[in-house]
Amino acid sequence: MMKNKLKYFLLLAVVVAIYTSCKREDDYRYKFSEAGFISNFDLRRYYKGSDLSLNPGAIGGAISIRGVVVSDFRSGNSVPGLIALQNSRINGSADSLRGISFNVGAAAADYIPGDSLHIKLEGGVLKKVDGILQVTGLTSSAITKVASGRTIKLQAANTNTILANPDRYESTLVAINNAVYDPEPASNVVYLGDKILNDGFGTATLRTSASATFANTPVQPSGNFTGVVYVTGTGTSKKIEYRMRTVDDFFYVPMPKLSAAIISGFLADPNSTDGNYEYIQFLATRDIDFAATPFSVYTNNNAGATAFPSQGWNTGALRTYKFNLTSGSVKKGQFFYVGGAGQRINGSASTVVPASKWISPVDYTKVPGANGIGDVTSNLLANSGNVAGIAIFEGTNITPNSVPLDVIFYGGAGGSFYTAGPPEYGFRITITDKFATYAGKVPQEYYGKGTNDISKRFVGFPTAISFAKLGGVYKAAKGGWESVRTMTSVALTNTSALSDIETGGVTALVEK
Repeated sequence: MMKNKLKYFLLLAVVVAIYTSCKREDDYRYKFSEAGFISNFDLRRYYKGSDLSLNPGAIGGAISIRGVVVSDFRSGNSVPGLIALQNSRINGSADSLRGISFNVGAAAADYIPGDSLHIKLEGGVLKKVDGILQVTGLTSSAITKVASGRTIKLQAANTNTILANPDRYESTLVAINNAVYDPEPASNVVYLGDKILNDGFGTATLRTSASATFANTPVQPSGNFTGVVYVTGTGTSKKIEYRMRTVDDFFYVPMPKLSAAIISGFLADPNSTDGNYEYIQFLATRDIDFAATPFSVYTNNNAGATAFPSQGWNTGALRTYKFNLTSGSVKKGQFFYVGGAGQRINGSASTVVPASKWISPVDYTKVPGANGIGDVTSNLLANSGNVAGIAIFEGTNITPNSVPLDVIFYGGAGGSFYTAGPPEYGFRITITDKFATYAGKVPQEYYGKGTNDISKRFVGFPTAISFAKLGGVYKAAKGGWESVRTMTSVALTNTSALSDIETGGVTALVEK
């Protein structure tokens, strides 16, 4: 009998363990934290499209919410009556940061960024007003300020990410980096009113009220913006309403110098042997005589990397390989190629690419990289494992502090590519469609630093025996990206033609 009871309890324990391990996040989402507090993450999930009266029975027993204020009424540009409050789940993952606005009328102006508030929810109504999810029906008596000067977590996001995930970013403080005005403003244009910002991923409406202390301050043409995000409308009519809190929420960053050539594709895994047949495709944005104006191209392979790159792109050995482009020429709008001396589209038995298309080809299986940077290798461009990169620089005298004209990273997420030190080591980036050298006002000049994390690489490796074709539209007159590059794997055969990798979806130029 005792044995049977023991078997029963063991079986019950196994069943409970299996059930618990299979529970989804949604099964937990309605539980509140200690002392009856609920997170914005969970409260937002209770909203089902119609007004919700808030009481403990309606929101899993929760009675209060706590968070940090990100809105600021002192400069007169916050949405009237709304406190924007952001928080994360207790012991939750980093991506649980969410915001909700609280409509408390004139009392909203009593609180400033960094104030930590406890707000009693009973009697409030969770609803959408003008497209903004907010809690209404509360008064200042529901609010207790428990601290001030708390650190505010600043998210960085591009406009298409915000529109795709409005619940994640609405009523939070967000940096939109590398943005320009569309259209380009005249010299006398001021912040007042609605201005369209374009960050290459999409657009946001920068709204400045007439009451804002900086309403008549002239705008600068480009830079990084910080502000509170609201998303209005539904479906295809959704748009971002973006409000700077003070004039200091803008940080001027000039758009990148016009690059004479941009990275438009690469072949990392040709048919049969890789060695001597891998290459990078570039698109010229102006006429180039490489003898008169030389350039450098680097590849970066982090396979098996355990040490940080103390010399950046010049680290050499198995980490980086350098090409010096010192001969040949190309016309604006033409593609050219840098890589192995095989000069074929897909390995040793495939179509020959005309010699005029190649700039300084090198048999990297036999010849070390230019200026001794890079050992001979059979795998110039990584096709598995850790993250890999490609960069182009103006000139051939490159130092660890040199800034590339264009740079991409692709592949896996791992590798010893950046350390904050001291000393600080890494592969320098520039402002591109993927990277920002500042997050708001904070410098982040290396891949892997700040918001230049693994999410900014072209995700994954291209399919085997495929050309990685990069889309996007580049501004040929001033530099910078009108629309971002995306990576598409184009399957190649031995009879593939040059047109297969030079037409359809490749990077294009626009005269702006």
